[in-house]
Amino acid sequence: MTLTGTAAAADILVPAFSASGHPLDLPGRLVLPDSARGLVLFAHGSGSSRTSPRNRHVAEVLHETWLGTLLFDLLTEREAADRVNVFDIGLLGERLTAAIAFVRSRETTAPLPLGLFGASTGAAAALIAAAQEPRVAAVVSRGGRPDMAGAALGRVHCPTLLVVGGHDEEVLALNRLALERLDCEKRLAVVPGATHLFEEPGALEEVARLAAEWFARHLHPKGTS
Repeated sequence: MTLTGTAAAADILVPAFSASGHPLDLPGRLVLPDSARGLVLFAHGSGSSRTSPRNRHVAEVLHETWLGTLLFDLLTEREAADRVNVFDIGLLGERLTAAIAFVRSRETTAPLPLGLFGASTGAAAALIAAAQEPRVAAVVSRGGRPDMAGAALGRVHCPTLLVVGGHDEEVLALNRLALERLDCEKRLAVVPGATHLFEEPGALEEVARLAAEWFARHLHPKGTS
């Protein structure tokens, strides 16, 4: 690892399996602030990757609240070229579950409470993984498609925050329906004036603030701030 400010950063490979069962490695970037109090795994949306500028911005804000982050590619380059894979929510959920197992196997990250941050289709993958993995302590969705998680919505046990732009009307309607199906602590936060990618001035900053507060509340050990 190399030091970046007060955080240790490393390029890593997350072990996973192809749809046909062959082992493969997914490149990622793990950042751990000094005295990290939790770790958030990011699931990017369709057509994106670990280099998503929006997810990277949110990750940087989380670092300021003593939360580590793992941004990694859910698909290999060859897989991502096939649109069937891009929208295979079950496959994406399996990749995120594999990443959870990976960080649980590392000495530096194993003890940390886990959160999941999903964008677009990645939000559905995050909810599927959360429904299967009891060690996930919180989920945040940014402009997500939680409806695509299907029956897994009703099995999500951890606090879940859905963040949607006020002008992203179709996705907002889908999030309202998904919120009703969640049987856990939950909240729908609407960012006024924002569209799907939160490109409006201040919109992404509001997403980052909401996510940081949610994860700090549910990942930080009690008695810390």
